[in-house]
This record gives sequence, structure tokens and C-alpha cells, in this order.
Amino acid sequence: MFTEEDELRIRNNLNNVRERIRKAAERCGRNPDDIMLLAVSKTVGIEAIETAIKEKVLNFGENRVQELVQKYDILKGRCNWHLIGRLQTNKVKYIIDKVVLIHSLDRLELADEIQKRAQACNRVVNTLIQVNVSGEETKAGISPDEVLNFVKKVSAYPNIKVKGLMTIAPYTDNPENVRWVFRRLKDIFVDIRRENINNIDMQYLSMGMSHDFEVAIEEGANIVRIGTSIFGERQYP
Repeated sequence: MFTEEDELRIRNNLNNVRERIRKAAERCGRNPDDIMLLAVSKTVGIEAIETAIKEKVLNFGENRVQELVQKYDILKGRCNWHLIGRLQTNKVKYIIDKVVLIHSLDRLELADEIQKRAQACNRVVNTLIQVNVSGEETKAGISPDEVLNFVKKVSAYPNIKVKGLMTIAPYTDNPENVRWVFRRLKDIFVDIRRENINNIDMQYLSMGMSHDFEVAIEEGANIVRIGTSIFGERQYP
């Protein structure tokens, strides 16, 4: 049961997260308003999400297509939805008209399906390329050496607009240990932007989560994906 105490906790957590974003941005001479707070709402109930909406959180990220669709149908356009988890090709049709940004484009097979579905409903779908900077076998994403060629191939899809890059750093108790991951993705981001590839708009760097988002901001992130620090530990079914 969602209580008044839960609502207060989320409000306080949001205030704390926003203050940490502000301080991290100011440390590196950036405007905090340029950094999007993406609230990760995986397994989070509707009442908790509604509390965040009341606190002017506009963007929510989901890992699972089914959960995103259910929440989309309930909240009826009161916020923007991002798909941040690995996307199976057979699930694209369910979210193609519901998300403002897909963070996890990582293979041409998926690009083919997004293009097909987007063309069918006359939409241009914004995506980020997921890059596996750390090289962990358990993580999805394109290797850093292959990103530029992949971006060039995707640039030929008229109904897909690449808007930037995303990565997931290894979990660590000390965020300084993964600073190099964020720095490497920023370097790749800058290199691709310099190429001036048609239909490619290097606008977003989606990197950093609850345990490391301040370091990610210092290294250039302008979307941070934060769940636990807002909603608390996930309650898995």
C-alpha cells in the first residue's frame, strides 16, 4: 500500500537527487537545466510515478515493453516514456508509437524492425546507440571500435533518427573506478559529431545511474537514468 510517508520519501529523494545533479553540473561549469533526469520506474507502482509527476518529473524509463505499455495506458500522456532495456525485435511493434526515445539500439536486425514499424505508422523514431564501452560480456551494446560504422549504416534508415549514445558502466562501490567509461563514450560522441553524418544528430549522452551519475555528469552526460535514489530499492514480483 502506498502511503503518505512513501510520497514524502519520494519527494525528499527527488530534492536530494536534483541538488546532487546541480552540484555535479556546477563542478564542471555546466548548466544543471541542460541535464535530463530520467526516472527509472521499473517495478515502480503508478502512485509512486504520479508522485514524481507532481514534482515535475517529465521523463520515465522502462526496461520491459509490457510494463511500459501498461503504464502508458494508465497515465494517458501525462509524461514521456523512454525504453532503456534491451529491445527484442518482436516487441518493437508494441512501443513504436509510445516512446520518445529508444536508448538501446545495438544491432542492424533491430534497426530493420524499427524502420519497418516506424514507416508503417509514418513516424520518425528517435534512438540512441548503446555502446558496450567496458566490454563486459553480460552487457549489450556495440563495441567502441564498431560504433562509427554502425552509425553510418543506421543513417541510411529514413524513419530512424540517431540522437546520441548510451552506455551502462560496471557496478562499483567507487564511481571513480568507472570514470574512464564515461570519458571514453564522450570521446566517441565527439568523434561522431565531427563526422557530420547526414541524419545523425549527436545530442544526447545517456550515462550514469544512481550509484555513479555525478561522475557521469562531470564527464558529459546530459541524460542520467536514476531509479533507486528516487524510488528506493526495487520491489521485484
